[in-house]
Amino acid sequence: MTRRRAPVSPPVALTVAGSDSGGGAGIQADLKTMEAHGVFGTSVVTAVTAQNTLGVERSHVLPTEEIEAQYEAVRSDFDLGAVKTGMLATDPVIDLVADRAATLDAPLVVDPVMVATSGDRLLDADAEAAYEDLIAEATLVTPNADEAAVLTGIDPADRETAREAGEKLVAMGADAALVKGGHIGTDDHVTDTLVLIDDDDGTTARTFEHPRIDTDATHGSGCTLSSAIAAHLAHGETLGYAVEAGTAFMERAVRYSLDVGQGPGAVHHLAALREAADRHRTMTDVAEVVEAFVDRDVSRLVPEVGMNVVGATAYAEAVGETAAVEGRITRTFSGVAPNRGVRLGASSHVARFLLAAREFDPDLRFAVNCRFDDETEAATAELDGPVTEYDRDAEPDGASGTMGWGARQAFGAVDADDPTPAAVLDRGAVGKEAIIKVVAETPAELGDRVFTLLDAVETTA
Repeated sequence: MTRRRAPVSPPVALTVAGSDSGGGAGIQADLKTMEAHGVFGTSVVTAVTAQNTLGVERSHVLPTEEIEAQYEAVRSDFDLGAVKTGMLATDPVIDLVADRAATLDAPLVVDPVMVATSGDRLLDADAEAAYEDLIAEATLVTPNADEAAVLTGIDPADRETAREAGEKLVAMGADAALVKGGHIGTDDHVTDTLVLIDDDDGTTARTFEHPRIDTDATHGSGCTLSSAIAAHLAHGETLGYAVEAGTAFMERAVRYSLDVGQGPGAVHHLAALREAADRHRTMTDVAEVVEAFVDRDVSRLVPEVGMNVVGATAYAEAVGETAAVEGRITRTFSGVAPNRGVRLGASSHVARFLLAAREFDPDLRFAVNCRFDDETEAATAELDGPVTEYDRDAEPDGASGTMGWGARQAFGAVDADDPTPAAVLDRGAVGKEAIIKVVAETPAELGDRVFTLLDAVETTA
C-alpha cells in the first residue's frame, strides 16, 4: 500500500539577485537563508558571476527579457509572501524590477547591492540613480554605510548621520530603511539603525546593537540579512520583529562563519538551524554526565550551593541554548542526586560563565562547578591543562556581570598560543562561596577531569 501524502504549505518568498558561483552570497545565500527560516525560496537570476572567497573574476548580466520571463513564471504560479532584491547590475534591470515591484501585493526588501564585500564593484555607475524608483516601492531598504552614502549623499559615520541617511531614504518613498553599521566606526560594537514612518507621518528610529565579531569572513552577510528579514515578513511578522530577528540571525551566521575556500570564508547561513538541531543531543550529553557523577558519587566535590553540569550547543549564544540540571545536583544520605531533570536554560551562573569562556575558545562546550577547598585546589595540579583564577573582590564597580568579568580575567590572561585552561579558581568574595569551575570540549573530557579531581582528593583524605 502506498503511503498517504502529507503536504506542507510553507510561505513562499522570491529573491531577485545575481548568482554567486562560490555559494556564499547572492541567490545561493538567499535560498539557504529562506530555507533555514522555513520559507520556500524562489528565484529570478539577474546576473551570473564567476566568483569565490577571493573575489569576483567575471560578471555577465542576463538580458532583461530572460529576467522578465523568470519573474512571470514565478509570479504566475506562486502566492508570494515577500520579495527581496540583491544584485541588479544595470539600470535596465533596475527599471524592470521597479516596474514589476509597483504591482506587487507583498512586502519588498531592497538590498541595494553595489560593491561586494571583497571590494569588487557589482553595479554600473549609470545604474546608481535608477535605484530611486525601486526604493520608492520598498517596504524596507537595507544599505550599508557606503551604499547609503551613494544613495543619499550622506556619509553615515555615527548614529546621528545614520539616522539622517535613513530618513532621506524614507523621504525617497521607502516605508523604512535599515542603515547597517558594519562599516561605521571601529569600536567593538556594531549598531544598525532602523528608520520608519510613525503614526504621525513623521519618522522614528530604533537601533540594534551587537558585538563586533573579529573576522573577515563576512562574504554574503548583506544577502543573508535581507533574506532573513524577507523570510520573517513572509511569515506575516511585523517589520520591527523581522529586523530584530534578522540581525540576530546574521550575527550568529557571521560568528560561526564557514572556513571554506582560500579566502576569508563565508557566513554560515544554517548556523541557527544547526543550533536548534543540537539541543536534544546536548541535553542527552549533560544527562549522561550527571548519571556518571551519581554512579561514582562525587559528593566530595559538591559545593554548598550545589553542583551543576552545563552543556552549550555547538552554536550557543544565550543561556536558553545551554542545558543543565534544573535545581542542581545536591548531596543526599546515599550519595548525590539531581533535584530534577535536565532542561534548556536551567542554569544561570555556570551557563553565563561557560558562554563568556566560549568567547575565548568557542570549542568549549561543557562546564561544572566544584567545591573549593585546600584539597581540591591542590588536586587541580593533576589536571591535563592549565589552571587560572580570578578574585571577585577585585571586580570593579560597574562590571557587566561577575561571570562574564571572571571569564575575561581567567581566559583573557592566557596567551592565544597557550592551551585553554582546564579549570578556573573562583576565590569568591565576602558572603560568596569560592568555586572551582572545570571546563571541557566534550562530555567525556569533563567527566575525566572531574574524576581526576575526585581521585586526587580521595587519595589525600
